[in-house]
Amino acid sequence: MLAAKLTSKYQTTVPEKVRQVLGLHKGDAIAFEIQKDKVLIRKVTPLDLQFAKSLEGTLSEWNSEHDDEAYRDL
Repeated sequence: MLAAKLTSKYQTTVPEKVRQVLGLHKGDAIAFEIQKDKVLIRKVTPLDLQFAKSLEGTLSEWNSEHDDEAYRDL
Protein backbone atom coordinates (compact mmCIF):
# COMPACT_ATOMS: atom_id res chain seq x y z
CA MET A 1 0.00 0.00 0.00
CA LEU A 2 1.17 3.52 -0.79
CA ALA A 3 0.29 6.49 1.41
CA ALA A 4 0.69 10.27 1.38
CA LYS A 5 -0.10 13.06 3.84
CA LEU A 6 -2.47 15.97 3.26
CA THR A 7 -1.26 19.52 3.83
CA SER A 8 -3.30 22.11 5.70
CA LYS A 9 -4.80 23.06 2.31
CA TYR A 10 -5.76 19.42 1.60
CA GLN A 11 -3.03 19.03 -1.03
CA THR A 12 -0.81 15.99 -1.41
CA THR A 13 2.04 14.62 -3.49
CA VAL A 14 1.20 11.70 -5.77
CA PRO A 15 3.67 8.93 -4.88
CA GLU A 16 6.33 8.19 -7.50
CA LYS A 17 5.10 4.63 -8.14
CA VAL A 18 1.56 5.93 -8.84
CA ARG A 19 2.98 8.59 -11.19
CA GLN A 20 4.88 5.88 -13.05
CA VAL A 21 1.91 3.53 -13.34
CA LEU A 22 -0.39 6.31 -14.59
CA GLY A 23 2.27 7.93 -16.77
CA LEU A 24 1.82 11.27 -15.02
CA HIS A 25 3.99 14.29 -15.71
CA LYS A 26 4.03 17.89 -14.44
CA GLY A 27 0.91 19.71 -15.58
CA ASP A 28 -1.17 16.56 -16.23
CA ALA A 29 -4.73 16.50 -14.94
CA ILE A 30 -6.06 13.65 -12.82
CA ALA A 31 -9.62 12.52 -12.23
CA PHE A 32 -11.18 11.09 -9.08
CA GLU A 33 -14.04 8.63 -9.53
CA ILE A 34 -16.12 7.81 -6.46
CA GLN A 35 -17.51 4.26 -6.35
CA LYS A 36 -19.43 3.60 -3.14
CA ASP A 37 -16.72 3.45 -0.47
CA LYS A 38 -13.74 3.67 -2.86
CA VAL A 39 -12.12 6.43 -4.87
CA LEU A 40 -10.26 5.68 -8.09
CA ILE A 41 -7.61 8.01 -9.45
CA ARG A 42 -6.69 8.10 -13.12
CA LYS A 43 -5.01 10.33 -15.65
CA VAL A 44 -7.42 12.61 -17.52
CA THR A 45 -7.57 11.78 -21.22
CA PRO A 46 -8.18 14.13 -24.17
CA LEU A 47 -11.69 12.63 -24.41
CA ASP A 48 -12.35 13.61 -20.78
CA LEU A 49 -11.29 17.17 -21.55
CA GLN A 50 -13.43 17.27 -24.69
CA PHE A 51 -16.45 16.01 -22.73
CA ALA A 52 -15.93 18.59 -19.96
CA LYS A 53 -15.57 21.35 -22.55
CA SER A 54 -18.85 20.31 -24.18
CA LEU A 55 -20.65 20.66 -20.82
CA GLU A 56 -19.09 24.00 -19.95
CA GLY A 57 -21.90 26.12 -21.42
CA THR A 58 -24.61 24.18 -19.59
CA LEU A 59 -23.25 24.85 -16.10
CA SER A 60 -23.80 28.61 -15.90
CA GLU A 61 -25.79 28.28 -12.66
CA TRP A 62 -22.49 27.42 -10.94
CA ASN A 63 -20.68 30.48 -12.30
CA SER A 64 -21.28 33.28 -9.81
CA GLU A 65 -19.32 35.38 -7.36
CA HIS A 66 -20.95 33.44 -4.50
CA ASP A 67 -19.71 30.14 -5.94
CA ASP A 68 -16.23 31.57 -6.49
CA GLU A 69 -16.12 32.66 -2.86
CA ALA A 70 -17.53 29.39 -1.51
CA TYR A 71 -15.05 27.19 -3.41
CA ARG A 72 -11.98 29.46 -3.44
CA ASP A 73 -10.07 27.35 -0.89
CA LEU A 74 -10.53 24.02 -2.67
